[in-house]
Amino acid sequence: MMRETLAIVRAAKAAAPTLAAADAAKKNAALQAMADRLREHTNAILAANALDVEASREKLGDVMIDRLTLTEARIEGMAKGIEDVIALPDPVGRVLNTVTRPNGLAIVKTAVPMGVIAIIFESRPNVTSDAAVLALKSGNAVILRGGKESFRSNRAVVDALHEGLLDAGLPLELIGLVEDTDRRSSVELMEAEGLIDLLIPRGGAGLIRACVENAKVPCIQTGTGICHIYVEKSADQDMALSIVENAKTSRPSVCNAAEALLVDEAIAQEFLPKLRKKLANVELRLDPAAAAIIDGTPAGEKDFDTEFLDYILAVRVVKDTDEAIAHIAAHSTGHSESIVTRDEAAAAKFTRLVDSAAVYVNASTRFTDGGEFGLGCEMGISTQKLHARGPLGLEELTTYKFIVRGSGQTR
Repeated sequence: MMRETLAIVRAAKAAAPTLAAADAAKKNAALQAMADRLREHTNAILAANALDVEASREKLGDVMIDRLTLTEARIEGMAKGIEDVIALPDPVGRVLNTVTRPNGLAIVKTAVPMGVIAIIFESRPNVTSDAAVLALKSGNAVILRGGKESFRSNRAVVDALHEGLLDAGLPLELIGLVEDTDRRSSVELMEAEGLIDLLIPRGGAGLIRACVENAKVPCIQTGTGICHIYVEKSADQDMALSIVENAKTSRPSVCNAAEALLVDEAIAQEFLPKLRKKLANVELRLDPAAAAIIDGTPAGEKDFDTEFLDYILAVRVVKDTDEAIAHIAAHSTGHSESIVTRDEAAAAKFTRLVDSAAVYVNASTRFTDGGEFGLGCEMGISTQKLHARGPLGLEELTTYKFIVRGSGQTR
């Protein structure tokens, strides 16, 4: 029988104090047990995932099927990600600031868990493990609401994680998997005032918009990623080609893949034919200036505002760095942008004026990732500015309180 969503949330809230009271050793022991159980359950997880993939083949394209698919290597990567998190300092109890007032009061600003974190995500079953692990290490209970296309996979992963919790003597309710994959359950999470302390939507623009418009609980916007690469006129063109190829084709279904390329007009005649040859398997959506130089598909009205998540790249020729920055300001979702240049002044202007969570010089946007940033793994990429920005790691899943010590002071 399907458990009601709010019953799962209430159980997580009731269990959360158990975790808040656990020390770093206790939490790390649970994490190691979870990593071990993931490895032990590899065959069961792969079998469940195969059923999800087969059921989705006629509904999803090849790129989205890749997002859904687990392999032995990807499961090992999930387990290794847990061990990376174990190696990180416990964020709970960190002293953020200490002030002693003239009246003798000692005020200590101290990091504490949020309490109960819910995440609504689509397609990628590895998120199930990443979210649970980061929540646990940061002292939070977690509610996982994945998409219906990956429910069997998510269930198998959570079963393994639950065994790890049992091994460590912690309650299973600390990791709750929502069993109802209808839209109703998402709305229930958005409206669970007093039960959920933080909601993280991790998916497409529609999901994020729904959360922003409807959530009654605190919500962090995570990334649709219309990520840009600007090839400035002084760029090492071989480096630029390598960066663009990696950012577009290494895994086009993820939010840190490049979706738009801007090329300085001073090198467009030379660079764009090289690009066309390098990205032979990518559909290039070209603005008129680019289309006058190479073959491709004329860019439509919305192509520079679309997260393709596919082998498609919008290409525009720009006058200079100022025009590139202006284009990004008009079309970016605030995720990740990169400039390829040998001009330090151009790099300095780009990094100062481009207002995104991650701004790169001479590197691929594909590095915007919790693991690559040394966070172990991530809950998602925040594209907003309040509380957290960029990859959401352990520190971003804590809040703080003031602990005030006195000796009888009155006001």
